[in-house]
Amino acid sequence: MDQAVESKELILKPIGIFRTTQVHAYEAGRQTDEHGAEGVVELFSGENFEQALSGIEGCSHIWLVFGFHHNPSWKPMVLPPRGPKRGVFATRSPYRPNPLGLSCVQLVERQGLNLKILKSDLLDGSPIYDIKPYLAYSDSFPGVQPTWLDSSVSFQIHISEASEKQLQFLESRGLNQLRSFIWHQLEFEPTNHKKKRVRVQENFSVLAYRTWRIEFSIEEQIVKVERLFSGYSEEDLQKSEDPYQDKNLHLEFKKLFPAGSTDLI
Repeated sequence: MDQAVESKELILKPIGIFRTTQVHAYEAGRQTDEHGAEGVVELFSGENFEQALSGIEGCSHIWLVFGFHHNPSWKPMVLPPRGPKRGVFATRSPYRPNPLGLSCVQLVERQGLNLKILKSDLLDGSPIYDIKPYLAYSDSFPGVQPTWLDSSVSFQIHISEASEKQLQFLESRGLNQLRSFIWHQLEFEPTNHKKKRVRVQENFSVLAYRTWRIEFSIEEQIVKVERLFSGYSEEDLQKSEDPYQDKNLHLEFKKLFPAGSTDLI
């Protein structure tokens, strides 16, 4: 490394932390979208950030510079959600030489050192390194994207009436990330088993979300979510071990929606 460059190495110090219900990588979107969860940027006290936030109420959207705190290493070639492997610098993969992320999010409200955010793609616990305002005249280039995305095919997602009732029940019991998971996993390459936990059958496919399963079929460019069901077998549910602490929810679900189950995949 050039000595002049080496002397300019930067040590980053977080200014805050991001809090949200998105805990696991598969729960968050690849980018910010309408299915992203709400969150809160919690800036640290005792750093004079109160003054640094002055005027931010006038920003409808802000850029968050954050850290990919789950990734201890990087990969020169990565497998993006669409298409084959590509160089990491041609993608927004989190497996980067310096694990820094950049996300444009909607700012709803400021409460002291806390900023409420909508539609985020960050995970809970993400360190925040900087905040900048979004400027449409310099930050927006409609229609511009990498050429390798031009050939990607987007699927419409249709939730059946039965599946909607099941989703609403699970959401009422705190399973809030399942709906967004379905959209993020099935919108592109829904049956690609190399990129997601999916089992392809002759007439339908099954997508796995932790201990839950989503049965879907494909008709032209429409993914039809037919039903949700437990990933536990009856024998599994009778065992005392409960590593995910969710067997009671599965039992309650199966009483309301007795549509069978399958072994975990």
